[in-house]
Amino acid sequence: MPSNTSALALAEPQGQPAPARPHLRPVPPLAAPSTTATDPTPEATRPGTRPDIRPVPPAGQPRPTLFPDDPDLLVENLVRCVVEILAGARELDQVSRWVTEDVYRTLHTRVVLAARARSAHGTRARRPVFTIGSIRSSSPAAGVIESVVVLHGRGRSRAVAVRLETYDNRWRATAVHVL
Repeated sequence: MPSNTSALALAEPQGQPAPARPHLRPVPPLAAPSTTATDPTPEATRPGTRPDIRPVPPAGQPRPTLFPDDPDLLVENLVRCVVEILAGARELDQVSRWVTEDVYRTLHTRVVLAARARSAHGTRARRPVFTIGSIRSSSPAAGVIESVVVLHGRGRSRAVAVRLETYDNRWRATAVHVL
């Protein structure tokens, strides 16, 4: 039986040092371009600039919050994903970034129960067909959004309640209830 040492000898030439790794250094943050008195055009309206991209503030200054102005889009996409996860058409790991550990564990339990029920009845997992109805949102406290989304399917309508809280400069769902 041939040994693997001959294959390793062919893959790595002996006597030659390994190539040097490039030296990496941190890049300083970009400063916001300043407008001068000679240029009366505001930065957002200059040709070639995008008003949706904000410059990074210099070190020592607080960063602006990155939360969206209207979290309804996040709630709508999260609800769509959660319903597809419970139907077996999507993986649970796809929303792990947007939910807390408690919500993840609860969804995992429901996914396992739904998979057992499908297996007992001999049905396959199918992508659910539904439309998003109304979305009602309120903010009971700073950094908290509570929303209810109505889903209209073929045979029934459902409501999904979601509570979003700020965590690490982004929204995370701390409660998701499919009714």
